[in-house]
Amino acid sequence: MESSPGHHPAAPGTDPRPATGTGTTPGPGAAPGPGITPGPGPGAGRSVAERARWWPAAVRLALWAEPARPAPPPPPMPRWRLRVGRPLGVTAVLIGTGTATGQLTGMIEVSTVPLAWALGVLQVLPLLLVERRPLTAWRISLVGMVLSLWAAQTSNWPWPFASCVAYPLLLALSARAHDRRVADGMGAVSVLALVVPAMLVTAMPLAVAVLLALVVVAALSYGSGQRSRREAERHLAEAEERRRRDLARQAVLEERARIARELHDVVAHHMSMIAIQAEAAPYREPGLPERTLRSLEAIREASTTALTEIRRVVGLLREGDADDPVELAPQPGLAEVPRMVDAARDAGMAVDLTMLGGGGGGGGESGEPLPIAVDVSAYRIVQEALSNAGRHAPGARVRIEVTRSAESVRIRVTDDGAGEATRDADSPGPSGGGHGLVGMRERATMLGGTLKAGPTGQGGFEILAELPLRSPETPPAREG
Repeated sequence: MESSPGHHPAAPGTDPRPATGTGTTPGPGAAPGPGITPGPGPGAGRSVAERARWWPAAVRLALWAEPARPAPPPPPMPRWRLRVGRPLGVTAVLIGTGTATGQLTGMIEVSTVPLAWALGVLQVLPLLLVERRPLTAWRISLVGMVLSLWAAQTSNWPWPFASCVAYPLLLALSARAHDRRVADGMGAVSVLALVVPAMLVTAMPLAVAVLLALVVVAALSYGSGQRSRREAERHLAEAEERRRRDLARQAVLEERARIARELHDVVAHHMSMIAIQAEAAPYREPGLPERTLRSLEAIREASTTALTEIRRVVGLLREGDADDPVELAPQPGLAEVPRMVDAARDAGMAVDLTMLGGGGGGGGESGEPLPIAVDVSAYRIVQEALSNAGRHAPGARVRIEVTRSAESVRIRVTDDGAGEATRDADSPGPSGGGHGLVGMRERATMLGGTLKAGPTGQGGFEILAELPLRSPETPPAREG
C-alpha cells in the first residue's frame, strides 16, 4: 500500500500502526480488498491524500471488491413468527415484483413486456436474497434501477413505487451486514449512479433529488447503527463473560487460600509433634548411638524450619484480607453440625438433620476419628449448603443427611423449593462459608471427592457431596 507523505516505515519489533489507531486495522467483520485499509470515516483524523483515496476505495468495495456475506442473525423470536413471517415476506416480494412490472410497462416508451418484467425482477426480487447475501442483492437491484433510469421516459420519476421501497431496504440491510467503508461506498454509488443522473435525464426537481439523497443516507445510517449496536452488544457480552470467569477464578483462589488457612493448624500440629518427639527421644531412650542422635537432631531442625515456613506462607495468605479476620477458635467439624442446625432453627428455618454411621466426626462405627481435612471440609459444605438454602429458598424445608462409611463421608442437602429458588448451579455466591458452590466444589476436589448440585425436578434444589476418607492428599485424623 502506498504510504502517505511523512509516514516512515516502523523499526523492526515495533508496532507499525499510527498512534491515532485510525488506518491499518480492519474493522469488525471487514474483508478489505488488496491495498485497502478499512477504518473510521473519511474525515476521522486523516490526511488529505488518505481522504482522497477513501471514496474510490469505498466505491470499489461496494461494487465488487467486498465479498458478500450473510446478514447478521435476527433477534430471537418465537418459532411461529418465523413460520408465518417468511411466507408473508416472500408473498409481499412477489406482489411487489408484479406491481413494479405493471408500472414499468407504462413508463417505458417502447412498451415491451419482457423488458418491463426483466427490470421489475432486477429491482424488487433481490429482496429474496437479502437474508443470505444482502450486498449481492443490493448490487443486482442497483443494476435494475440504473437500467430503468435510462429506459423510462417519464417526466420526473423513472422508478416504480415497489422499487422505491425495496431499494432503501436493501441499503439498510447491506449496511447492517458490512462495515462502514462499504456503507459509504454504497451511498456514493447510489447518489452518483441514480440521484444525479435522474436530475439530468428527467425533469426531477432539485428538492426531490436532495430528498432522495437524504433517504439514501437515512437508510445507510440506520443499517450502520444497527451494526454498531450489535457489535457493542457483542463486546459487552464478551466483557461480561470475561468478568464472570474472572470472578469465578477469583472465588476459587480465595477459597483455596481460606482452605489453606483452615488446614494450617492440621499441618502445624503434626510438624510440632515431629519436632517434639525428635527432641524428647534422647531423654526417653538414654544411651542412643551418636549417629542416631544426630539424625534426631536433624529431624527436629528440619521440622522446626518447615513449621516456620508454613507459618510464613499462611501469613502471606492473610495479607490484605481485612474482611476475613484471624480465627482463634479451633476449626469446626461435623460434631458441630447439630449446633449449627439448632442456630438455623432459632433463626426461623425448618431443618431436618440425620447423621448416620457416626457422622459426628468422632470414632463412629469403625472407632477411628475422621481425618481433619475431611472433618473441616464436610462441616463447611454443610454450612454453605444450609446458607444457600436460606438465601435462595427462604421458607423452604431443608433436609440434611450426613452418612459416614468406612470409605467416605456422604453429604446430601435438599430443599423442597417452597421459596423462590433462583440460584444458578454454576454461579458463585458470597456467604459466610466461602463462595457458594464454587467453594464447596473446590473443597470436594481438594480431597479427591465429588460434588453435584442442581434442581431436583420437584422444584427444589439438591447438593450431594462425597468425600473419601482415604486419599494420598488427605491429612491424618485428629488425635484424641
